Amino acid sequence: QVQLVESGGGLVQPGGSLRLSCAASGSISSISHMGWFRQAPGKHRELVAITTSGGTTNYADSVKVRFTISRDTAKNWVYLQMNSLKAEDTAVYYCEAVVSTIGVITPSEYWGQGTQVTVSS
Repeated sequence: QVQLVESGGGLVQPGGSLRLSCAASGSISSISHMGWFRQAPGKHRELVAITTSGGTTNYADSVKVRFTISRDTAKNWVYLQMNSLKAEDTAVYYCEAVVSTIGVITPSEYWGQGTQVTVSS
């Protein structure tokens, strides 16, 4: 009963910016972390950024400084601000969260269906 829905993807020129959003909804009790993954053509899915309930963040080396992850804990939303975009950032970006539902202590992992980001000149 938990859904993750991404938005904000699209086509952007090199050097441009995009802001991705992910909304978690359903019978949510708590979220231990939320993050962003991406998968480019011919590559494995990789971690882009993650943020925990305590505010700790972690970034892939390839996106450090350029990308910023943030959360609205009250609304159960997570964002990814992407600046100075490069062609190699082109990928499908997926929202991921580890969520505890109401009445269930053991958390489970959920995934969004992805949003396409294309950086092209």
